[in-house]
Amino acid sequence: MRIVISLFVVLSLFTPLSQAAEEKITISNSISLHAEPQYGPNFKHWDYVNPNAPKGGYITLASQGAFDSFNRHGLRGDTPPGIESYIFDSLMVGNGDEDSVLYGLIAEKIEYSEDYSWAIFHINPQATFQDDSPIEASDVAFTFNKIMTEGVPFFNRYYKDTTVEVLDKYRVKFTIANPELPKLISLSSLIVFPEHYFKEKNLSEPFDTPPLGSGPYSIHDYKMGSYVEYKLKDDYWAKDHPTRKGLNNFKYIRYETYLDESVMLEAFKKGEYDFRQENSSQRWATAYNGKNFDKGYIIHQQIPHQIPGETQVFAFNVQRDHFKSREVREAITQMFDYEWTNKNLFYNLYKRNTTYFRNTKYQAKGLPEGKELEILQKVKDELPPEAFTQEFQLPQTKGDGNIRPQMRKAVALLKKAGYQLNKEKKMVHKDTGKALEFEFITYSPASERFVIPFKENLAKIGITMNIKMLDTTRYLNRLRERDYDMLIHALGGGSFPSAGLRNEWHSKYEDSTYNATGVTSKAVDFLVEGIINNQKNEEMLTAYGRAFDRFILWNYYAIPQQYSPDFKIAYWNKFGIPQTRPKLDLGVMAWWIDSEKEKALPKRNAR
Repeated sequence: MRIVISLFVVLSLFTPLSQAAEEKITISNSISLHAEPQYGPNFKHWDYVNPNAPKGGYITLASQGAFDSFNRHGLRGDTPPGIESYIFDSLMVGNGDEDSVLYGLIAEKIEYSEDYSWAIFHINPQATFQDDSPIEASDVAFTFNKIMTEGVPFFNRYYKDTTVEVLDKYRVKFTIANPELPKLISLSSLIVFPEHYFKEKNLSEPFDTPPLGSGPYSIHDYKMGSYVEYKLKDDYWAKDHPTRKGLNNFKYIRYETYLDESVMLEAFKKGEYDFRQENSSQRWATAYNGKNFDKGYIIHQQIPHQIPGETQVFAFNVQRDHFKSREVREAITQMFDYEWTNKNLFYNLYKRNTTYFRNTKYQAKGLPEGKELEILQKVKDELPPEAFTQEFQLPQTKGDGNIRPQMRKAVALLKKAGYQLNKEKKMVHKDTGKALEFEFITYSPASERFVIPFKENLAKIGITMNIKMLDTTRYLNRLRERDYDMLIHALGGGSFPSAGLRNEWHSKYEDSTYNATGVTSKAVDFLVEGIINNQKNEEMLTAYGRAFDRFILWNYYAIPQQYSPDFKIAYWNKFGIPQTRPKLDLGVMAWWIDSEKEKALPKRNAR
């Protein structure tokens, strides 16, 4: 329900007519960053669920890497998969059909001003924590202040000077500094901590025991670093809520952890766990076979989609001296032979990322024109002249391993940046004599497979890439400290350019782990702010989105890699699956256990 009311009459009772101001207030059960909400005020459930799905049984999943903490907000420590989404409910929640649209959960409705300078969340009186104590406005205020003072730094910076006030038992008001709709959307997705449990805990430190939450699942069993098992709460307060109906159908969700991806796959084939989504083309093409596949016990399939996904890249840390030059970054980009890599290592199962807004109208194509051109003229000093006369193209090869044209271009770019080959055929800076050498860090052996040919190509023009394999803990620490030259990262994505770009690109968030490139540019800030300020202006959002995409591509802050145009999934044949899949997701949490199918399976170690 979306109601707009006027305070003109109320204000005129206390203020002379000439001073009275009309303020528009929206009261609704939903809020959207971009498009009108798909689901009306009286919807019963999401379109992609079976509202009558049976509940019960086990789904056993797997994750790579150990965990040593149960606190997702801690500044150190690794947490088990799913802990925040399973254990904690939020004020409002999204769904698999829409991007940046939220519907009331703990907050049954939201009330906010036209300029987004304040918002009141009306707490559902039925909402409870997992110990059956009521969720109240004071818990919301406590959570916000707790995260502000003890949580990750970027939250404090984002909501600096924003205040929270408890109006009564079920109403909490936020007064938002530097208000904007994206900030209100983000605030609406705030999870809620029980004050009586968290008040004595330090949110910046790891937790060695499972916390008390507000969501549908609690941690039933675990062995730190080995496995974690979530159990559905039978009397979960929101089990029949429209945003939860037909979801959370598994009585138990268990994650087994593995350190090695190959071992993890073999465990799946033997029946140690139930479902996996494959991200390796080599494994998909060569390893999904055997008697359990032949007998139909394991189903594996590719499901095509047009989801506007993230862009996986080799991210340069541009704060390193040797990567501050655009020419150097472009030269290194020339040496990644994607066509050969896709043909010889990926079995031609992938496509090349050529934009940060894939499968949307916001990606830059052709030459800039109209509003986009006007915007780019304002940042032309940080663009090469050809950005206005040539369509951006990533280097392309024939896929036969011959990259001489790319080598010649790369050497010319490096010469322009002040580098030359010495007698030892090393690329060195002509003024300092320092060799062009950098380190690539990763925690995934699978990525090393396609990085090695990249390394070998770079060596052909005298550039040294050192590959450093790390465990997940050390990798995360170095990511947080920006102690790296290059790594693989995911950027962008979504159905439209959103405020999330701020965390990835704006200079005020350069220490955010989302900002893998470390870019600090007034031009980038200008483009990001233009996107944020035009969320409701489709013409200008399109122009700013395309301008941003073109600017980032032409500056070679990262090397776009590959993406999969389909879901590659395999699962033991024990599930009931809705006929309709969500538009933006695979929708596994809408699946359920089909007891007849499960009985037909051979005995396995998975629960």
